[in-house]
Amino acid sequence: MKKILIVDDVQGWRNYHSQIVNELFANCEIITASSATEGYNKLMENNNSPFDIIITDLQMENDYEPKLAGEWLVEQIKTFKNYLKTKIIIVSASYNISFIADNFGVEYIRKSTAIKFPDSYKILED
Repeated sequence: MKKILIVDDVQGWRNYHSQIVNELFANCEIITASSATEGYNKLMENNNSPFDIIITDLQMENDYEPKLAGEWLVEQIKTFKNYLKTKIIIVSASYNISFIADNFGVEYIRKSTAIKFPDSYKILED
């Protein structure tokens, strides 16, 4: 069973991501968080049983400026040995999403693409 963390400050997006994930995986456990801080806490709570996939927004709370909250979260995830094989996908409307994703070596989907082409989530299946 895949274990998936979805982090976004907008409930509608958390619901949307959850719906897509449920369509892709018949048997998965989805845990959601409404901020980068809450997402980090979920990582700490589940460190012994790490997530297989993490989907995060970039623009959430302002606590981590000048970094975006999601950027800070991805940076933290990359420090955990248990998360070296975890697939990370940034889903954001941020103009610099590709630069940030490339910098961390993670996948990304623009929110405009996610809405128009839900098949873009196929990268989760790799």
